[in-house]
Amino acid sequence: MCGCLVTRAARDRNWDRGLPEAASAKGRGEHQQAAGGGLQGEGGRVRAGRGLRDARRLVAGGRGSLRAAPGGAGRGACGTGEEGEPALVSNWPLYYLFSLGTELGNELFYILFFPFWIWNLDALVGRRLVIVWVMVMYLGQCTKDVIRWPRPASPPVVKLEVLYNSEYGLPSTHAMSGTAIPITLVLLTYGRWQYPLVYGLVLIPCWSSLVCLSRMYMGMHSLLDIIAGFLYTILILAVFYPFVDLIDNFNQTHRYAPLIIIGLHLALGIFSFTLDTWSTSRGDTAEILGSGAGIACGSHVTHSMGLLVDPAPDMLPLPTPAITLTVLAKATVRVLIGMGVVLIVRNIMKKITIPLACKIFKIPCDDIRRARQHMEVELPHRYVTYGMVGFCITFLVPYIFFFIGIS
Repeated sequence: MCGCLVTRAARDRNWDRGLPEAASAKGRGEHQQAAGGGLQGEGGRVRAGRGLRDARRLVAGGRGSLRAAPGGAGRGACGTGEEGEPALVSNWPLYYLFSLGTELGNELFYILFFPFWIWNLDALVGRRLVIVWVMVMYLGQCTKDVIRWPRPASPPVVKLEVLYNSEYGLPSTHAMSGTAIPITLVLLTYGRWQYPLVYGLVLIPCWSSLVCLSRMYMGMHSLLDIIAGFLYTILILAVFYPFVDLIDNFNQTHRYAPLIIIGLHLALGIFSFTLDTWSTSRGDTAEILGSGAGIACGSHVTHSMGLLVDPAPDMLPLPTPAITLTVLAKATVRVLIGMGVVLIVRNIMKKITIPLACKIFKIPCDDIRRARQHMEVELPHRYVTYGMVGFCITFLVPYIFFFIGIS
């Protein structure tokens, strides 16, 4: 189904050795429970994704197909996971197409897409996209932990990805971001930039359907999860979008905006951590809130210093700039320098925040993964780390561009 053929005769017993977390959980007397493919234990849900992920990798399967095999550390895997049965992907163009679609809702895409808009295209559009994205993703993650609807069971579903397997399924936050981003992008840019509306009307269904269908193809969501995510996003945009302009102006101009932003996002993070036991969704929620707070605070400082000036209303709509070799070269240099700075800051903050939080709250730091299951470690680690990443995107990196003359 969806181009996947499951070979039951080819089960590899060595896959069981690729599940160190499950084995250690058994040794501690914790139990497993099939709830959408997650693991249940005394300390709450234990993320099974990495054990499954590290147990398999994609290798060439001959005749243009892909085969899941033991070994390696591929992030996505082709197989049913819990059953450990390898799968053959016979339609590899479809597989890669939907792999691209699912990446449009992952961290790598976000950390490239939003900075690119802010540094190279339109800072105002980039900032407001982030405001909408934070609200949509936060409500989606919290709703998951309130409803607690499991992901599709495997078997019978063939799971080609297990990265978010320990999270609940409804609503699909991939479907939510895949719907919110293109719609908001068109709402923000049409009338501000000169381009035919038909381009936006084509972009929205193509982007949204690619992301939504990819989640069903990967075996991570049911049709109900996707429909719920889509409709929930439309409702959020209908209520929340009219206030985006007001929020962005407040973030930039209000005297106490940084304090209010940090306090509000932190309070939302603490609330979300009380909704359920540990899962990857808690860390993702803290990342989202931290990124949003950092980008908002950075834009406040940037506006105060006059580093990025939005065009006057009488200059709108802006003409579409010509794509020349010079423009491409400058954009490439900005991305390379900017992402280098962002990655350095991100790695430094990761090295600092976990040991510091463990020391402050007196939590053993020998096992980092178990330490991060404590709210006292996970929330400050993710919130501060990605808050600094967001601050770099809207302040530190533009300041460097201004200093070296490529702003």
